[in-house]
Amino acid sequence: MSLSWRSSAAAFEQILGRHGVAVGACTMEAWAAFEEFLQVPVEGIEGPEDDGDGFIVEWGVWDWTGNRPALSFGRLLAVTEDGDRQDPYGQPQYWKVEFQACFAEDPAWADLHIGGDTGFDHAALGAPRADALAATRRFIDRDPLLSAMWRSTPTDIEVTLDRAG
Repeated sequence: MSLSWRSSAAAFEQILGRHGVAVGACTMEAWAAFEEFLQVPVEGIEGPEDDGDGFIVEWGVWDWTGNRPALSFGRLLAVTEDGDRQDPYGQPQYWKVEFQACFAEDPAWADLHIGGDTGFDHAALGAPRADALAATRRFIDRDPLLSAMWRSTPTDIEVTLDRAG
Protein backbone atom coordinates (compact mmCIF):
# COMPACT_ATOMS: atom_id res chain seq x y z
CA MET A 1 0.00 0.00 0.00
CA SER A 2 1.29 3.46 -0.86
CA LEU A 3 -0.22 6.87 -0.36
CA SER A 4 -0.17 10.25 -2.04
CA TRP A 5 2.02 12.83 -0.34
CA ARG A 6 -1.04 15.11 -0.19
CA SER A 7 -2.93 12.63 2.01
CA SER A 8 0.08 11.74 4.17
CA ALA A 9 -1.04 13.73 7.24
CA ALA A 10 -4.51 12.14 7.16
CA ALA A 11 -2.93 8.70 6.82
CA PHE A 12 -0.64 9.42 9.79
CA GLU A 13 -3.63 10.55 11.87
CA GLN A 14 -5.42 7.27 11.06
CA ILE A 15 -2.37 5.27 12.13
CA LEU A 16 -2.12 7.31 15.34
CA GLY A 17 -5.80 6.60 16.01
CA ARG A 18 -5.29 2.85 15.54
CA HIS A 19 -2.49 3.05 18.10
CA GLY A 20 -4.77 4.87 20.55
CA VAL A 21 -2.84 8.13 20.45
CA ALA A 22 -4.84 11.13 21.63
CA VAL A 23 -4.46 14.02 24.03
CA GLY A 24 -3.83 12.46 27.39
CA ALA A 25 -1.67 9.66 26.01
CA CYS A 26 2.05 9.79 26.62
CA THR A 27 4.31 10.59 23.70
CA MET A 28 6.01 7.20 23.60
CA GLU A 29 2.70 5.72 22.49
CA ALA A 30 2.97 7.82 19.33
CA TRP A 31 6.38 6.34 18.46
CA ALA A 32 4.99 2.98 17.29
CA ALA A 33 2.55 4.84 15.04
CA PHE A 34 5.40 7.01 13.70
CA GLU A 35 7.48 3.90 12.98
CA GLU A 36 4.55 2.37 11.06
CA PHE A 37 3.88 5.60 9.17
CA LEU A 38 7.53 5.91 8.14
CA GLN A 39 7.43 2.51 6.45
CA VAL A 40 4.49 3.41 4.16
CA PRO A 41 5.67 4.29 0.63
CA VAL A 42 4.67 7.78 -0.53
CA GLU A 43 3.92 8.68 -4.16
CA GLY A 44 4.94 11.93 -5.83
CA ILE A 45 8.30 12.36 -4.12
CA GLU A 46 11.96 12.02 -5.10
CA GLY A 47 13.49 8.57 -4.83
CA PRO A 48 15.64 7.40 -1.93
CA GLU A 49 18.81 8.02 -3.95
CA ASP A 50 17.88 11.74 -3.91
CA ASP A 51 16.88 11.89 -0.22
CA GLY A 52 13.20 12.15 -1.15
CA ASP A 53 11.94 10.80 2.16
CA GLY A 54 13.46 11.38 5.58
CA PHE A 55 12.64 11.78 9.23
CA ILE A 56 13.71 13.90 12.19
CA VAL A 57 12.94 14.27 15.89
CA GLU A 58 13.03 17.83 17.28
CA TRP A 59 12.50 19.34 20.71
CA GLY A 60 12.47 22.81 22.19
CA VAL A 61 10.41 25.83 23.13
CA TRP A 62 9.27 27.84 20.13
CA ASP A 63 7.03 30.79 19.34
CA TRP A 64 4.69 28.58 17.31
CA THR A 65 4.11 26.33 20.34
CA GLY A 66 3.08 29.28 22.48
CA ASN A 67 6.51 29.10 24.14
CA ARG A 68 5.58 25.72 25.61
CA PRO A 69 8.00 22.79 25.64
CA ALA A 70 7.41 20.57 22.61
CA LEU A 71 8.56 17.32 21.06
CA SER A 72 8.10 16.69 17.35
CA PHE A 73 8.35 13.66 15.06
CA GLY A 74 8.58 14.75 11.42
CA ARG A 75 8.69 13.13 7.98
CA LEU A 76 10.25 15.31 5.28
CA LEU A 77 9.09 14.70 1.71
CA ALA A 78 10.82 16.10 -1.39
CA VAL A 79 7.76 16.58 -3.61
CA THR A 80 8.50 16.40 -7.31
CA GLU A 81 5.12 17.43 -8.68
CA ASP A 82 5.33 20.88 -7.07
CA GLY A 83 8.75 21.76 -8.47
CA ASP A 84 9.33 24.02 -11.49
CA ARG A 85 9.31 21.58 -14.41
CA GLN A 86 10.60 24.26 -16.84
CA ASP A 87 13.76 24.84 -14.83
CA PRO A 88 16.46 22.25 -15.70
CA TYR A 89 18.02 22.91 -12.28
CA GLY A 90 14.66 22.98 -10.53
CA GLN A 91 14.49 21.58 -7.07
CA PRO A 92 11.58 19.74 -5.46
CA GLN A 93 9.50 21.47 -2.83
CA TYR A 94 9.88 20.11 0.67
CA TRP A 95 6.84 19.27 2.77
CA LYS A 96 6.85 18.04 6.36
CA VAL A 97 4.30 15.78 8.00
CA GLU A 98 4.69 16.48 11.69
CA PHE A 99 3.37 15.07 14.94
CA GLN A 100 3.89 17.72 17.60
CA ALA A 101 3.26 17.23 21.30
CA CYS A 102 3.25 20.24 23.63
CA PHE A 103 3.74 19.97 27.37
CA ALA A 104 3.02 22.01 30.50
CA GLU A 105 5.92 23.92 31.99
CA ASP A 106 8.13 21.81 34.23
CA PRO A 107 11.27 22.91 36.10
CA ALA A 108 12.95 19.70 34.95
CA TRP A 109 12.83 21.08 31.39
CA ALA A 110 14.53 24.41 32.13
CA ASP A 111 17.28 23.67 29.60
CA LEU A 112 14.79 22.84 26.87
CA HIS A 113 14.87 26.41 25.55
CA ILE A 114 18.11 25.44 23.88
CA GLY A 115 16.27 22.89 21.75
CA GLY A 116 17.77 20.38 19.42
CA ASP A 117 17.19 17.71 16.85
CA THR A 118 18.48 14.35 15.71
CA GLY A 119 19.26 15.55 12.19
CA PHE A 120 17.50 14.20 9.13
CA ASP A 121 17.83 10.51 8.37
CA HIS A 122 17.01 9.39 4.82
CA ALA A 123 17.38 5.62 5.28
CA ALA A 124 15.45 3.56 2.73
CA LEU A 125 12.15 1.94 3.68
CA GLY A 126 12.31 -1.53 5.22
CA ALA A 127 15.16 -2.80 7.37
CA PRO A 128 17.45 0.24 6.83
CA ARG A 129 14.72 2.60 8.08
CA ALA A 130 13.84 0.29 11.00
CA ASP A 131 17.51 0.29 12.02
CA ALA A 132 17.67 4.11 11.79
CA LEU A 133 14.51 4.43 13.89
CA ALA A 134 15.95 2.06 16.50
CA ALA A 135 19.13 4.17 16.68
CA THR A 136 17.02 7.32 17.13
CA ARG A 137 15.07 5.64 19.91
CA ARG A 138 18.30 4.65 21.68
CA PHE A 139 19.48 8.29 21.43
CA ILE A 140 16.23 9.50 23.02
CA ASP A 141 16.41 6.89 25.78
CA ARG A 142 19.97 7.95 26.70
CA ASP A 143 19.15 11.66 26.99
CA PRO A 144 17.57 12.40 30.41
CA LEU A 145 15.56 15.41 29.18
CA LEU A 146 14.22 13.67 26.08
CA SER A 147 13.53 10.50 27.99
CA ALA A 148 11.45 12.47 30.52
CA MET A 149 9.48 14.20 27.77
CA TRP A 150 9.05 10.87 26.00
CA ARG A 151 7.26 9.43 29.03
CA SER A 152 5.21 12.54 29.82
CA THR A 153 1.64 13.34 28.95
CA PRO A 154 1.27 16.23 26.47
CA THR A 155 -1.29 18.96 27.01
CA ASP A 156 -2.08 18.88 23.31
CA ILE A 157 -1.02 17.14 20.13
CA GLU A 158 -1.29 18.11 16.48
CA VAL A 159 -0.56 16.54 13.11
CA THR A 160 0.18 18.90 10.23
CA LEU A 161 1.36 18.87 6.63
CA ASP A 162 3.16 22.13 5.87
CA ARG A 163 5.74 23.37 3.44
CA ALA A 164 9.17 23.11 4.99
CA GLY A 165 11.37 26.21 4.92
